[in-house]
Amino acid sequence: MKMASKMGLMGCLLIITVALLKGATAESYVVGDSLGWTVPPNTSFYSDWTNSKTFHIGDEVLFNWTGTLDHNVAEVSTLAEYENCTKPGIVYLSGYTANLIANGSRFFLCTVDNHCELGMKMIVTVGSPTNTSSTLAAPPPSDSSYSAPSLTFAGALVSVFSLIVVSLFNYV
Repeated sequence: MKMASKMGLMGCLLIITVALLKGATAESYVVGDSLGWTVPPNTSFYSDWTNSKTFHIGDEVLFNWTGTLDHNVAEVSTLAEYENCTKPGIVYLSGYTANLIANGSRFFLCTVDNHCELGMKMIVTVGSPTNTSSTLAAPPPSDSSYSAPSLTFAGALVSVFSLIVVSLFNYV
């Protein structure tokens, strides 16, 4: 194979790999955008915020707020618990990142005082909306230990691309 042909093939493979990696990247969302995670100006604020987004497997949702104990974030398992602002035992502090690892709905709320009743709660739905009246599977014990599918996919693409380049140079 001529050197020019090899370089052209490698260039094409590089372009394809970059295009595939671009499509495989996950999004990071800061809850509430510039407002952050706080008592909202109206009770529909976080519903409106999530409805304006399209969440995918591999995306992450970051909960940020100021003041260490002013707020928290907790995840409940059912729509009933969400609607009733049920206070679970495990809560997270500012900087908590929820990795979206499966299709379905996840229910988040603040358990400080009456913040949930004031609208500091939201449902994040990945993929098609599910029947939110049923109990959902509990999230993994530590979201931070999860490796997003897009990173695994990216690693596989880099490995395949490297194998092809090495194979091409073996024919020289």
